[in-house]
Formats: sequence, C-alpha cells, structure tokens
Amino acid sequence: MDKFITLTQIDEVCATIKKRITIKPDYAIILGSGLGPLADSVINPQVIVSTELPYWPQSTVQGHTGRLVFGELESKPVMVLQGRVHYYEGYPMDQVVLPVRVMQRLGIKTLIVTNAAGAINPDYIPGDLMLISDHIGLIGMAGLNPLRGPNIDEFGPRFPDMSQPYDRNLRNLARKIATDQHLDLKEGVYVCLSGPSFESPADLRFLRIIGADAVGMSTVPEVITARHGGMRVIGVSGISNKANLDGNTMTTHEEVLNAGKIIVPKLEKLIRQLLFKD
Repeated sequence: MDKFITLTQIDEVCATIKKRITIKPDYAIILGSGLGPLADSVINPQVIVSTELPYWPQSTVQGHTGRLVFGELESKPVMVLQGRVHYYEGYPMDQVVLPVRVMQRLGIKTLIVTNAAGAINPDYIPGDLMLISDHIGLIGMAGLNPLRGPNIDEFGPRFPDMSQPYDRNLRNLARKIATDQHLDLKEGVYVCLSGPSFESPADLRFLRIIGADAVGMSTVPEVITARHGGMRVIGVSGISNKANLDGNTMTTHEEVLNAGKIIVPKLEKLIRQLLFKD
C-alpha cells in the first residue's frame, strides 16, 4: 500500500515554521510561474527557505524560487508561497498539496491561488488576468485526486462537496475591484493537466469543446485540498501564451516567464485591493 503524508508529519512542519515566525497569517497566496516577484511587496518579511522544512517538496522548475514569505500586505498578515511544486516533477499528489495542509494547520482561512496559464479562449491574449469561475480537474478524474488515501478527519469529510470551489463573495469583490481600478479582468474555466509537455493542437481543441478557457499544470489539486479543509478560495490565472490550436506556433517556458513581467503589476493591484477590501 502507498504511504501518505500523516497529520503528525504536517504538524511537525508547522512546529518548525512557528519557531521561525512571529506573525499569525490569515491569508495565504500561492504564486505561479513567473509571478514570484509579487512576494517582494511583503512588508516586514520573515523568510523561510523550503529546504529548511521537513517533508517539504522542493521545486525543480525555473520561476519557482522555493521560499515561504511571511509578513503584511495591505496591513493583513499573509503567507506567500514563492514557488510551488507540480505533479510532473515526480512528487506524489499528497506531497504536492502538503503546503496547503500546513496552511490549514496554521489557521489560515483564505487562499489566493495564482498560476500562469495558456489561453484556449480565442478572446484571451498574453498579459490578461482571468478570474477562475470553475475548473476541470482532469488529473483527478483520471485517479490522481489529492484526497486519495486515508481521510484525515481533522481537515474534512471523506467525500467533500465541490459545487463551489471558488468563493462567490470573493469573486464578486474581484469583479468590483476590476471595475473600480479599470483592470481588464477576464473570467473563465481553468483546466488542469499533468504536464510537463505542452498540449497538442488536438488536445487544445478537445479542451475547448469541453468548456475550458485556459489550461495549466497546477492549482486544481491545491483548490480541492483547500476546500476539503474549509478554506475560502479565489483563483486568478495570468494568461501567458496563446493556445496553439492550429499547430502553427510553438509554446516555451521562457514565453511563460516573460509574460509574468506584464502580469505581475496587474495581479499585485488586484490582490492588494482584495486584501484591503475583504
């Protein structure tokens, strides 16, 4: 039988973190590929390098620094995860979502999750922000659900409801902020694939048919885990590239990272206002 991360191990990580920080965060922010510079905005930062934590998965991907930054944004106590890990890096799914479990045991109630995503919707262009209204978890549908294994009752029920993965009140607030701040905020469905290969044109046409607006290789496992533990969640995709539906263009990770330079200022404005007004 497979081995899974235990509550004792999760609490061991939390104990290590608590010895290093003096802040009790209410909000957690996970930063996607190329979006790490947003962590530089944290006031009075207390930084933990992920290699200093037991059981913590280490990112192997450019654009994911591997730091936990604790401090304040808009006078709200926050934990910013500067670099996530992905299933394609070789980690079991329960280790991919270990950071979310730690957030929950630290008492964090709200998760702001971001990612870099490829546009499937033809109306989206690189540099756009997309508020995630819902997701399609193809990895989980194929059996790699982050809740696979023994249920830890301290977090939530064996069969959690996923009818509202993204908090309606937070989404309404994000829409109002976008209007007030003159931010062009798209909205759509995010689909998560395992990666690391980018999608073929036929893949993308299929994903468009089933209702996806943007595609990436993260986020959904974290959101499922967060909702299992009762966290409020809001998700935002930074559109990093146009989908190659006709096979005439190539997609590269460098393109994704470069798009982050355009996305980060917009994303920071949106997140700051969310924290300020929530």
